[in-house]
Amino acid sequence: MIQYKSINHQNTSLDDREKFFKEFNRDGVGPSVFLQTCNRVELYYGDGDIPDDVARHLFRVVCGLESAITGEKAVQGQVKDAYLEARNSQKLPTPMHKLFESALQIGKRVRNETEISHGAVSHSLAAIEIIEQEKIDLQNARITIIGVNKLTADIIKFLHNKGAKLVFLANRTEEKARKMAQPFGIEVFALEDKATFMRDTDILISATSAPNSIICKSDINPKHRLLAIDLAFPRDIEPDVTEIEGVRLYNLHDVEQKVKDNISIREDEVKKAEALIEEEIAELQGIMERRKLFVNK
Repeated sequence: MIQYKSINHQNTSLDDREKFFKEFNRDGVGPSVFLQTCNRVELYYGDGDIPDDVARHLFRVVCGLESAITGEKAVQGQVKDAYLEARNSQKLPTPMHKLFESALQIGKRVRNETEISHGAVSHSLAAIEIIEQEKIDLQNARITIIGVNKLTADIIKFLHNKGAKLVFLANRTEEKARKMAQPFGIEVFALEDKATFMRDTDILISATSAPNSIICKSDINPKHRLLAIDLAFPRDIEPDVTEIEGVRLYNLHDVEQKVKDNISIREDEVKKAEALIEEEIAELQGIMERRKLFVNK
């Protein structure tokens, strides 16, 4: 039987999710799909029948119904990447393939046939909104971004469109940073040079996949005001930086709360999505039943 384990923003705090992530052990479960996002850590494993509740949970996840930002689009790609990584590194059982193929299909269908994602704000847009809320002059502020990924790429594009001129990119691997920075003429730093780029930074946005924090209290210039936005899970910036006068820190929870406060998803669109999910579950179970009949012939 296909099963899953999940720890997410609905049943745990950010601290608890970080602890679970660091202690998580996949040994002994066999072929599985491991999903890690900002909001959740999940493991799908087993073989054989696919219970409706397992399919329903994954389908709701991929459609964004279980996200902190209802209807957000990024989770579709995250589920796809998790599945492809598992498929390429292990021999997954056929029911697991069917489950995830159906999940990706319903995710696409819900976004095409409903307006569940209409008006949904991404983490990157929320970060820009927070900066504007702080009334910082983007054209003259020195903005440092840490991390090379789609999230930071989107932020750079938004900042460029807003007229930001002093944008810098830091990363552990400079070559990756240069590739992303080149179209915008952005100066690149190695992460190990943080003493240099942190000294005059007005706005810091960090979104890496580092397993531990990379910016601590001793990295902050106490004589310089700083707005820090930490979009990473686990967190990139130590929470105690706020003990320094003039430092304002927003973490992932703050950013998501900002978005939730600004977005109202219409209930009829959620209901439409839920109805489509039930249709997809019925279709999946039909496929599985036909497979059983074929195998048993």
